[in-house]
Amino acid sequence: MAQREKLVELKDVRVWFPIRAGILKRLIGHIKAVDGVNFDIYRGETLGLVGESGCGKSTTGRAILQLYRPTKGQVLFDGQDLTAMRGERLRRMRRRMQMIYQDPYASLNPRMTVGQIVGEPLQAHKLARGKERKERVEALLSVVGLNPYFINRYPHEFSGGQRQRIGVARALALEPEFIVCDEPISALDVSIQAQIINLLQDLQTDLGLTYLFIAHDLSVVRHISDRVAVMYLGKIVELTTWDKLHSNPLHPYTEALLSAVPIPDPRVERNRRRIILGGEVPSSADPPSGCRFRTRCPTQVPECADVDPPWREVDEEHWVACHRA
Repeated sequence: MAQREKLVELKDVRVWFPIRAGILKRLIGHIKAVDGVNFDIYRGETLGLVGESGCGKSTTGRAILQLYRPTKGQVLFDGQDLTAMRGERLRRMRRRMQMIYQDPYASLNPRMTVGQIVGEPLQAHKLARGKERKERVEALLSVVGLNPYFINRYPHEFSGGQRQRIGVARALALEPEFIVCDEPISALDVSIQAQIINLLQDLQTDLGLTYLFIAHDLSVVRHISDRVAVMYLGKIVELTTWDKLHSNPLHPYTEALLSAVPIPDPRVERNRRRIILGGEVPSSADPPSGCRFRTRCPTQVPECADVDPPWREVDEEHWVACHRA
Protein backbone atom coordinates (compact mmCIF):
# COMPACT_ATOMS: atom_id res chain seq x y z
CA MET A 1 0.00 0.00 0.00
CA ALA A 2 1.32 3.47 -0.90
CA GLN A 3 2.40 5.60 2.03
CA ARG A 4 -0.24 8.23 2.74
CA GLU A 5 0.39 11.58 4.38
CA LYS A 6 -1.04 12.06 7.87
CA LEU A 7 -2.75 15.41 8.32
CA VAL A 8 -4.19 14.88 11.83
CA GLU A 9 -2.80 12.59 14.55
CA LEU A 10 -4.36 11.99 17.97
CA LYS A 11 -2.09 10.45 20.60
CA ASP A 12 -3.70 9.32 23.88
CA VAL A 13 -6.07 12.31 23.87
CA ARG A 14 -8.18 12.75 27.01
CA VAL A 15 -10.80 15.39 27.71
CA TRP A 16 -12.02 15.27 31.32
CA PHE A 17 -14.52 17.77 32.68
CA PRO A 18 -14.38 18.47 36.44
CA ILE A 19 -17.35 17.69 38.69
CA ARG A 20 -17.62 20.13 41.60
CA ALA A 21 -20.00 20.18 44.55
CA GLY A 22 -20.75 22.16 47.70
CA ILE A 23 -20.38 25.83 48.56
CA LEU A 24 -16.61 25.67 48.10
CA LYS A 25 -17.00 23.91 44.74
CA ARG A 26 -14.72 21.06 45.77
CA LEU A 27 -13.57 18.70 43.03
CA ILE A 28 -15.30 15.35 43.56
CA GLY A 29 -14.60 13.65 40.23
CA HIS A 30 -14.37 13.95 36.44
CA ILE A 31 -16.61 13.26 33.47
CA LYS A 32 -14.28 11.31 31.19
CA ALA A 33 -15.82 12.40 27.89
CA VAL A 34 -12.78 11.34 25.85
CA ASP A 35 -10.41 8.92 27.54
CA GLY A 36 -7.30 7.80 25.67
CA VAL A 37 -8.14 8.18 21.95
CA ASN A 38 -5.58 7.30 19.26
CA PHE A 39 -6.15 7.61 15.51
CA ASP A 40 -4.83 9.32 12.37
CA ILE A 41 -6.64 11.14 9.56
CA TYR A 42 -4.91 11.06 6.19
CA ARG A 43 -4.83 14.05 3.86
CA GLY A 44 -7.74 14.04 1.41
CA GLU A 45 -9.78 11.30 3.10
CA THR A 46 -13.03 11.25 5.06
CA LEU A 47 -12.92 9.50 8.42
CA GLY A 48 -16.35 8.66 9.79
CA LEU A 49 -16.76 8.71 13.57
CA VAL A 50 -19.84 6.83 14.80
CA GLY A 51 -21.35 5.84 18.13
CA GLU A 52 -24.29 6.42 20.45
CA SER A 53 -25.27 9.87 21.66
CA GLY A 54 -23.05 10.97 24.54
CA CYS A 55 -20.12 8.68 23.68
CA GLY A 56 -17.70 11.60 23.07
CA LYS A 57 -17.81 12.05 19.28
CA SER A 58 -18.41 15.82 19.24
CA THR A 59 -15.99 16.36 22.12
CA THR A 60 -13.31 14.56 20.09
CA GLY A 61 -13.95 16.84 17.10
CA ARG A 62 -13.81 19.96 19.25
CA ALA A 63 -10.63 18.74 20.95
CA ILE A 64 -8.94 18.44 17.54
CA LEU A 65 -9.79 22.10 16.82
CA GLN A 66 -8.76 23.05 20.39
CA LEU A 67 -12.24 24.38 21.17
CA TYR A 68 -11.86 22.05 24.15
CA ARG A 69 -8.29 21.92 25.39
CA PRO A 70 -7.31 18.26 25.99
CA THR A 71 -6.60 17.29 29.59
CA LYS A 72 -3.81 15.04 28.36
CA GLY A 73 -2.32 13.83 25.08
CA GLN A 74 -1.27 15.38 21.79
CA VAL A 75 -3.15 16.59 18.71
CA LEU A 76 -0.76 16.92 15.77
CA PHE A 77 -1.90 18.89 12.73
CA ASP A 78 0.48 18.60 9.77
CA GLY A 79 3.18 17.55 12.23
CA GLN A 80 2.69 20.45 14.66
CA ASP A 81 1.37 19.90 18.18
CA LEU A 82 -1.75 22.07 18.64
CA THR A 83 -1.92 21.37 22.38
CA ALA A 84 1.39 23.23 22.87
CA MET A 85 0.20 26.33 21.00
CA ARG A 86 -1.29 29.49 22.47
CA GLY A 87 -2.33 32.94 21.30
CA GLU A 88 -1.50 34.18 17.82
CA ARG A 89 0.29 31.01 16.75
CA LEU A 90 -2.81 28.89 17.44
CA ARG A 91 -5.01 31.54 15.83
CA ARG A 92 -3.02 31.28 12.58
CA MET A 93 -3.30 27.48 12.62
CA ARG A 94 -7.06 27.70 13.10
CA ARG A 95 -7.39 29.22 9.64
CA ARG A 96 -6.47 25.80 8.26
CA MET A 97 -9.29 23.94 10.05
CA GLN A 98 -12.98 24.69 10.42
CA MET A 99 -16.21 23.15 11.68
CA ILE A 100 -19.72 22.60 10.31
CA TYR A 101 -22.16 22.44 13.21
CA GLN A 102 -25.04 20.07 13.79
CA ASP A 103 -27.95 22.49 14.15
CA PRO A 104 -28.30 25.00 11.29
CA TYR A 105 -30.94 26.84 13.32
CA ALA A 106 -28.72 27.46 16.37
CA SER A 107 -25.33 27.92 14.68
CA LEU A 108 -26.26 31.07 12.70
CA ASN A 109 -26.68 34.43 14.43
CA PRO A 110 -30.29 35.57 13.74
CA ARG A 111 -29.25 39.25 14.02
CA MET A 112 -26.70 39.00 11.20
CA THR A 113 -27.29 38.86 7.46
CA VAL A 114 -25.94 36.01 5.35
CA GLY A 115 -23.23 38.32 4.06
CA GLN A 116 -22.13 39.18 7.59
CA ILE A 117 -22.19 35.53 8.71
CA VAL A 118 -20.14 34.17 5.81
CA GLY A 119 -17.85 37.22 5.76
CA GLU A 120 -17.14 37.21 9.51
CA PRO A 121 -14.12 34.83 9.29
CA LEU A 122 -12.60 37.06 6.58
CA GLN A 123 -13.09 40.08 8.82
CA ALA A 124 -11.77 38.35 11.96
CA HIS A 125 -8.55 37.28 10.22
CA LYS A 126 -8.26 40.57 8.27
CA LEU A 127 -8.13 38.79 4.90
CA ALA A 128 -10.60 40.96 2.96
CA ARG A 129 -12.66 44.11 3.45
CA GLY A 130 -15.22 46.23 1.65
CA LYS A 131 -15.98 45.33 -1.94
CA GLU A 132 -13.45 42.48 -2.00
CA ARG A 133 -15.10 40.79 0.98
CA LYS A 134 -18.56 41.16 -0.59
CA GLU A 135 -17.31 39.54 -3.81
CA ARG A 136 -15.70 36.68 -1.86
CA VAL A 137 -18.96 36.05 0.03
CA GLU A 138 -21.00 36.03 -3.18
CA ALA A 139 -18.55 33.54 -4.71
CA LEU A 140 -18.80 31.29 -1.64
CA LEU A 141 -22.62 31.32 -1.81
CA SER A 142 -22.41 30.26 -5.46
CA VAL A 143 -20.02 27.42 -4.58
CA VAL A 144 -22.51 25.93 -2.10
CA GLY A 145 -25.46 26.28 -4.47
CA LEU A 146 -27.11 29.47 -3.13
CA ASN A 147 -28.07 32.59 -5.02
CA PRO A 148 -25.47 35.37 -4.42
CA TYR A 149 -28.35 37.86 -4.22
CA PHE A 150 -29.32 36.30 -0.85
CA ILE A 151 -26.42 38.17 0.72
CA ASN A 152 -28.66 40.70 2.53
CA ARG A 153 -31.20 38.20 3.84
CA TYR A 154 -31.41 36.87 7.40
CA PRO A 155 -31.25 33.18 8.52
CA HIS A 156 -34.98 32.98 9.36
CA GLU A 157 -35.76 33.49 5.66
CA PHE A 158 -34.16 30.16 4.70
CA SER A 159 -35.05 26.48 4.99
CA GLY A 160 -32.98 24.07 7.08
CA GLY A 161 -31.04 22.78 4.07
CA GLN A 162 -30.28 26.31 2.88
CA ARG A 163 -29.10 27.31 6.37
CA GLN A 164 -26.72 24.37 6.46
CA ARG A 165 -25.34 25.48 3.08
CA ILE A 166 -24.69 28.88 4.65
CA GLY A 167 -22.81 27.09 7.43
CA VAL A 168 -20.75 25.23 4.81
CA ALA A 169 -19.98 28.52 3.03
CA ARG A 170 -18.80 30.05 6.32
CA ALA A 171 -16.54 27.03 6.93
CA LEU A 172 -15.00 27.44 3.46
CA ALA A 173 -14.36 31.18 3.79
CA LEU A 174 -10.77 30.79 5.04
CA GLU A 175 -9.93 28.06 2.50
CA PRO A 176 -9.24 25.39 5.16
CA GLU A 177 -7.56 22.03 4.61
CA PHE A 178 -9.51 20.16 7.28
CA ILE A 179 -13.17 20.36 8.33
CA VAL A 180 -14.92 18.69 11.27
CA CYS A 181 -18.49 17.89 10.17
CA ASP A 182 -20.38 17.48 13.46
CA GLU A 183 -23.53 15.56 12.46
CA PRO A 184 -24.21 18.13 9.72
CA ILE A 185 -27.32 16.38 8.38
CA SER A 186 -29.00 14.93 11.48
CA ALA A 187 -31.25 18.00 11.95
CA LEU A 188 -32.37 18.01 8.29
CA ASP A 189 -35.20 16.29 6.42
CA VAL A 190 -34.23 12.99 4.77
CA SER A 191 -34.85 14.49 1.32
CA ILE A 192 -32.31 17.25 2.04
CA GLN A 193 -29.66 15.02 3.66
CA ALA A 194 -28.52 13.51 0.35
CA GLN A 195 -28.10 17.00 -1.15
CA ILE A 196 -25.78 18.10 1.67
CA ILE A 197 -23.74 14.87 1.48
CA ASN A 198 -23.36 15.28 -2.29
CA LEU A 199 -22.30 18.91 -1.78
CA LEU A 200 -19.64 17.89 0.77
CA GLN A 201 -18.31 15.19 -1.55
CA ASP A 202 -18.15 17.59 -4.52
CA LEU A 203 -16.33 20.20 -2.42
CA GLN A 204 -13.85 17.58 -1.23
CA THR A 205 -13.07 16.59 -4.82
CA ASP A 206 -12.78 20.18 -6.06
CA LEU A 207 -10.88 21.67 -3.11
CA GLY A 208 -8.91 18.67 -1.79
CA LEU A 209 -10.51 18.82 1.65
CA THR A 210 -10.06 16.37 4.52
CA TYR A 211 -13.11 15.57 6.69
CA LEU A 212 -13.85 14.12 10.10
CA PHE A 213 -17.51 13.19 9.60
CA ILE A 214 -19.29 12.66 12.93
CA ALA A 215 -22.60 10.75 12.86
CA HIS A 216 -24.61 8.12 14.69
CA ASP A 217 -26.13 6.64 11.52
CA LEU A 218 -23.91 3.99 9.88
CA SER A 219 -26.00 3.98 6.71
CA VAL A 220 -25.06 7.64 6.16
CA VAL A 221 -21.40 7.15 7.06
CA ARG A 222 -20.87 4.37 4.52
CA HIS A 223 -21.76 6.71 1.64
CA ILE A 224 -19.20 9.40 2.47
CA SER A 225 -16.41 7.77 4.53
CA ASP A 226 -13.19 6.10 3.40
CA ARG A 227 -12.59 4.69 6.89
CA VAL A 228 -14.85 4.40 9.94
CA ALA A 229 -13.98 4.71 13.65
CA VAL A 230 -16.47 3.29 16.16
CA MET A 231 -16.61 5.01 19.56
CA TYR A 232 -18.07 3.81 22.85
CA LEU A 233 -18.01 5.67 26.17
CA GLY A 234 -15.01 7.86 25.40
CA LYS A 235 -12.87 5.26 23.62
CA ILE A 236 -12.37 4.15 20.03
CA VAL A 237 -13.15 0.42 19.90
CA GLU A 238 -12.64 -0.29 16.17
CA LEU A 239 -11.20 1.50 13.13
CA THR A 240 -10.97 0.25 9.56
CA THR A 241 -12.36 0.74 6.05
CA TRP A 242 -16.12 0.51 5.57
CA ASP A 243 -15.80 -2.69 3.50
CA LYS A 244 -13.85 -4.48 6.24
CA LEU A 245 -16.10 -3.13 8.96
CA HIS A 246 -19.20 -4.37 7.16
CA SER A 247 -17.83 -7.77 6.10
CA ASN A 248 -15.76 -8.59 9.20
CA PRO A 249 -16.64 -6.59 12.33
CA LEU A 250 -14.31 -7.64 15.17
CA HIS A 251 -15.77 -5.78 18.14
CA PRO A 252 -19.14 -6.93 19.59
CA TYR A 253 -20.33 -3.31 19.82
CA THR A 254 -19.66 -2.83 16.10
CA GLU A 255 -21.64 -6.01 15.37
CA ALA A 256 -24.58 -4.65 17.35
CA LEU A 257 -24.47 -1.30 15.49
CA LEU A 258 -24.35 -3.01 12.09
CA SER A 259 -27.26 -5.28 12.97
CA ALA A 260 -29.42 -2.16 13.49
CA VAL A 261 -28.76 -0.75 9.98
CA PRO A 262 -31.90 -1.39 7.87
CA ILE A 263 -31.53 -3.43 4.67
CA PRO A 264 -33.80 -2.52 1.70
CA ASP A 265 -34.50 -6.18 0.82
CA PRO A 266 -37.46 -7.32 3.00
CA ARG A 267 -36.51 -11.02 2.80
CA VAL A 268 -32.95 -10.39 4.01
CA GLU A 269 -34.21 -7.98 6.67
CA ARG A 270 -36.72 -10.55 7.94
CA ASN A 271 -34.21 -13.40 8.26
CA ARG A 272 -31.13 -11.66 9.68
CA ARG A 273 -30.18 -11.79 13.34
CA ARG A 274 -30.59 -8.60 15.37
CA ILE A 275 -28.27 -8.05 18.33
CA ILE A 276 -30.12 -6.37 21.20
CA LEU A 277 -27.77 -5.00 23.85
CA GLY A 278 -28.95 -5.31 27.43
CA GLY A 279 -28.55 -2.78 30.20
CA GLU A 280 -27.83 0.93 30.07
CA VAL A 281 -24.77 2.84 28.90
CA PRO A 282 -22.62 3.40 32.03
CA SER A 283 -21.88 6.92 33.24
CA SER A 284 -18.72 8.51 31.86
CA ALA A 285 -18.17 9.89 35.37
CA ASP A 286 -17.79 6.34 36.70
CA PRO A 287 -16.90 4.01 33.80
CA PRO A 288 -16.50 0.24 34.38
CA SER A 289 -13.08 -1.22 35.12
CA GLY A 290 -11.28 -3.06 32.34
CA CYS A 291 -13.21 -2.95 29.08
CA ARG A 292 -15.79 -0.15 28.95
CA PHE A 293 -18.22 -2.33 26.99
CA ARG A 294 -18.09 -5.40 29.25
CA THR A 295 -21.29 -4.56 31.19
CA ARG A 296 -23.32 -4.94 27.98
CA CYS A 297 -21.14 -7.40 26.04
CA PRO A 298 -22.74 -10.77 25.20
CA THR A 299 -19.33 -12.47 24.78
CA GLN A 300 -17.28 -11.12 27.70
CA VAL A 301 -14.61 -13.21 29.44
CA PRO A 302 -13.18 -12.79 32.99
CA GLU A 303 -10.18 -10.89 31.60
CA CYS A 304 -12.50 -8.10 30.40
CA ALA A 305 -13.26 -6.99 33.98
CA ASP A 306 -9.61 -6.51 34.97
CA VAL A 307 -7.60 -5.50 31.90
CA ASP A 308 -8.32 -2.60 29.55
CA PRO A 309 -7.99 -4.17 26.06
CA PRO A 310 -4.99 -2.75 24.14
CA TRP A 311 -5.47 -0.77 20.93
CA ARG A 312 -3.86 -3.01 18.31
CA GLU A 313 -3.74 -3.63 14.56
CA VAL A 314 -5.00 -7.17 13.95
CA ASP A 315 -5.03 -6.91 10.16
CA GLU A 316 -3.80 -4.36 7.63
CA GLU A 317 -5.67 -1.09 8.30
CA HIS A 318 -7.91 -2.84 10.86
CA TRP A 319 -7.52 -1.68 14.47
CA VAL A 320 -9.55 -2.94 17.41
CA ALA A 321 -9.61 -2.85 21.22
CA CYS A 322 -11.03 -6.22 22.27
CA HIS A 323 -9.49 -9.21 24.07
CA ARG A 324 -11.40 -11.68 21.88
CA ALA A 325 -10.61 -10.13 18.50
